[in-house]
Amino acid sequence: MFYLFNLPINNKPIFSRTDGKTETIMATTLEATDETIAQELSSLKTVFERQKQASRTASIPSREERIRTLQRLKQVLLDNQEAIAATISEDFSGRSREETLIGELMPIAQNINTTCKKLAKWMKPNKRRVGWHLQPAKAVVHYQPLGVVGIIVPWNYPVQLAVMPMISVLAAGNRVMVKMSERVPATAALFAQLMADHFTNDLIAVIEGEADVAAEFSQLPFDHLLFTGSTQVGRRVMKAAAENLTPVTLELGGKSPVIIADDADLTEAAERICFGKSFNSGQTCIAPDYVLCPRDKQNALIEALHLAFTKMYPKLAGNRDYTSIIDNDLHQRLHALIDEAREAGAEVHVIGEECIDDGSRRMPLHIITGASDHLTVMQEEIFGPILPVIPYDNLNDALDYINDRPRPLGLYLFSHDEQVQQQVLELTHSGGVCINDTLLQVAVDDMPFGGIGPSGMGHYHGHEGFLTFSKTKGTFYKGKPNTTKLLYPPYGGLLGKLIIKLFIR
Repeated sequence: MFYLFNLPINNKPIFSRTDGKTETIMATTLEATDETIAQELSSLKTVFERQKQASRTASIPSREERIRTLQRLKQVLLDNQEAIAATISEDFSGRSREETLIGELMPIAQNINTTCKKLAKWMKPNKRRVGWHLQPAKAVVHYQPLGVVGIIVPWNYPVQLAVMPMISVLAAGNRVMVKMSERVPATAALFAQLMADHFTNDLIAVIEGEADVAAEFSQLPFDHLLFTGSTQVGRRVMKAAAENLTPVTLELGGKSPVIIADDADLTEAAERICFGKSFNSGQTCIAPDYVLCPRDKQNALIEALHLAFTKMYPKLAGNRDYTSIIDNDLHQRLHALIDEAREAGAEVHVIGEECIDDGSRRMPLHIITGASDHLTVMQEEIFGPILPVIPYDNLNDALDYINDRPRPLGLYLFSHDEQVQQQVLELTHSGGVCINDTLLQVAVDDMPFGGIGPSGMGHYHGHEGFLTFSKTKGTFYKGKPNTTKLLYPPYGGLLGKLIIKLFIR
């Protein structure tokens, strides 16, 4: 999520980091001399044209066909779950097997089960009311596949964030092309092979390749494009899609806050915050990014977080339950955030071994207090095991703090007071809310998932996902008697005047 895709400048798509550096990773043109790149781009266009042609000529898939496709997709992934877990761990240089099963495969299986169960209801044409002045007639809303949908996948949950939108795309009867992240090459290769072994590429096509392929992918004239990643990249993907008037769904990120209310049980809250922040080592777009805590409870919360983290992870070195940071660039970026905070006078509380000598990039949890707003850790999405704690004096101050900042993808509240819950729900905006836990809102497979403003636009999961990737087509059926003729010119007839008088009121 830390790559920045810039629109072509002088026909050269530029890719650079968003970690505070201005390093140029790649600049290339479609006329690139490298034969491999040229072949990848040519193949990309060929696959797109094949899917486009199939979407025009093949019949709309029936409900039974869609369910068979989804069930086959689920079975392929379940049959290969150990290979998937091992390959993702290889790309991460240490990714918890259980976190892959829980965070990648469990939501996929549950979402497919729910989708197959409810698909008949979702596909059923929806009758609408027709006023008697338009009779005899009927109005019906049909749900038609859009055609070919593109999905750009990030690296942090490479299988889940490829397949979850695919479920909605396929349930709506579309064809799909998926661009995997170049930061998880082993996982991308395995996923591409699994899909190629079990599906024709005019239905599901998985695209590998580097940044130049991603640039070309985003500029294809898809019927819909879904991107998951950072807010900065999302802006550029949307600009690229606008050239083709391609509608987009953007699943971005931002700084998802946690509010500890006065009535919260700190022990329970700390355990649930720790789980949300430590799962995948904090490399989650909806991970808690910072905590707003009553001032007089700040020290007690830090102690509770310390106890919760060390209970889950008694040691870090060699601990296969604790995931490594994806690569050296992100690892260095996270340490730079910590160093900057220390140098500015903030206090850094390290929970776990500071020196981890197992050859991995596992990081202890770092709790930061006294961080000023100008620090990078308070400005950018953290995406790692760093957690600023910010004291507040009353709840309105905490809500003002959140509302003064870009709207986040997730918001977490720890309170059993229904009035406090309602106040927070009414006075804040976020993509989703989870009360008295973290992360779990995304696990509800029949509830929409999506951001707002800088954290995204559009939804998928459940019924909303089916609607996102369907053309909701209103159809008006007129009966044989032509009652509209009463309104034809020349105007001035008695019945026409009466109808106008009756219905303009």
